[in-house]
Amino acid sequence: MSNRVIPLVDQRVVPHPAVGAQLPLEATGHLADQFGRPLTDLRISVTDRCNFRCSYCMPKEVFDKDYTYLPHSALLSFEEITRLARLFAAHGVRKIRLTGGEPLLRKNIEVLVGQLAALRTTDGQPLDLTLTTNGSLLARKAAVLKAAGLQRVTVSLDGLDDTVFRQMNDVDFPVADVLMGIDAALAAGLGPIKVNMVVKRGTNEQEILPMARHFRGTGVVLRFIEYMDVGATNGWRMDEVMPSAEVIACIAAEFPLRPLEPTAPGETAQRWAYADGGGEIGVISSVTQAFCHDCSRARLSTEGQLYTCLFASRGHDLRPLLRGDAADEQLIAAIGHIWQGRADRYSELRALRGPDAAADGSAPRRVEMSYIGG
Repeated sequence: MSNRVIPLVDQRVVPHPAVGAQLPLEATGHLADQFGRPLTDLRISVTDRCNFRCSYCMPKEVFDKDYTYLPHSALLSFEEITRLARLFAAHGVRKIRLTGGEPLLRKNIEVLVGQLAALRTTDGQPLDLTLTTNGSLLARKAAVLKAAGLQRVTVSLDGLDDTVFRQMNDVDFPVADVLMGIDAALAAGLGPIKVNMVVKRGTNEQEILPMARHFRGTGVVLRFIEYMDVGATNGWRMDEVMPSAEVIACIAAEFPLRPLEPTAPGETAQRWAYADGGGEIGVISSVTQAFCHDCSRARLSTEGQLYTCLFASRGHDLRPLLRGDAADEQLIAAIGHIWQGRADRYSELRALRGPDAAADGSAPRRVEMSYIGG
């Protein structure tokens, strides 16, 4: 396979047979895949653009000034996104997370938040509505997002040292502005706030303890994410992965920890509490401890491709139905058949094959994380 980088706008999505089949399939509020995993979470990318160039997601040498992004006409409108979200909720989705790219770059994103906040689950409850952001625009948007109905935010922050942080975002953005955004989110009531740190050995592992010290006792839940082989452009290598077990050992040496039970089935993070009551941390171990067995998340790209795995190599195009006057029943059937056919378990298979297989370029080209969110 060629190593030439192909802009996502040029990648061809192979239509899933179910999208055009329009076979009868009603929404019952519970939809299971080939392994019995329910559909409960939907992550919606609202833009493929970001103002950071983090090496593990959108490396500058690939996503440069000549990179071709999706034209605005290709993006789903807020009304199209809301319609799909309503139909996913009919299938049992209870949680929606807005992602990107950087979702706060999408103009008037609070309008979409308001539309989604008005939706209900099958038992009449509001959807759990969250957003993941790099925090660069959060200080100016936190209050309006909360007023529109957003419940929580997760902020990506890969270190407190300004030099390290600027190196990782690769656009010389100061860490102080992200911390200001976190403070604004706290003041607006967008909590509990989670802060995600991607740990890349040889780059920012020295920031683990400073991050733990900074957020301990604040009510902010800090989570450490293993550097993952998402997409095809980040140059992933296993020797740059710091296993979560090492992260926990590092923190526990200074702050004793005790394990916590998951808060819900399919939760990605393993939770730990500070023994002295100083709050909690979490680790997301997709590389060393795959959690495919209970993954209940679907991902919708900003142009209407449905992906059933973060490591997918193709999506299922829902936009022709959306823009072709399809009835709700047709879209419900398409979503249902796609999920029922789902058999993804990439991380578990990677563990069986060994890490070298994920890095040697022999596997099908995976979709970029900036395109479908984390």
